[in-house]
Amino acid sequence: MATSPNTTIQYTSEQFVESSGAILFDLSNNQNKTVCLIHYHSKNEWLLAKGRRNCGESRQEAALREVREETGYQAHLHPVTMYTRAPPSDEQGHMPDMPRSYPDITEPFMGKDAVKDVKIIWWFIAALDEGVVPGSGGDAEEQFTPEFFPLEEALEKLSFQNDRDVLKKAVSLVVQS
Repeated sequence: MATSPNTTIQYTSEQFVESSGAILFDLSNNQNKTVCLIHYHSKNEWLLAKGRRNCGESRQEAALREVREETGYQAHLHPVTMYTRAPPSDEQGHMPDMPRSYPDITEPFMGKDAVKDVKIIWWFIAALDEGVVPGSGGDAEEQFTPEFFPLEEALEKLSFQNDRDVLKKAVSLVVQS
């Protein structure tokens, strides 16, 4: 019996949770981009908006819903140019499994998983909807206060190294696009 050349781990639905999040940028001032972090009051932590995907909800929908719930801001996925192993939407025939660069896509740019109880987080890049102004308020969940920071300050403010790694990658993709 043949074995897959790729490392493969399979989990049942009871063994993992799938989450989606988005790095929310204010891109209205091209020279002074800022990013939204949420302050989690009860633990005094600075985080990125994310949460569990609901049954029947796409990863993209979950990411935008979580941003809306946790920050109070309306946003949209922001297309960037990046490498992905996913084939193009107009795939013709078999394509080798290798990274390719695609312009203007809104695919997850990063995934993280934990080992004990598996939590898979799909990260997207989002931008404020046109006309939405940072600090304009909104209906963020009670336990969070959203705040926009300059990119370097946001990297220092985040409570966890994993979130810093995610933000660094997001910033690199937004800056190059």
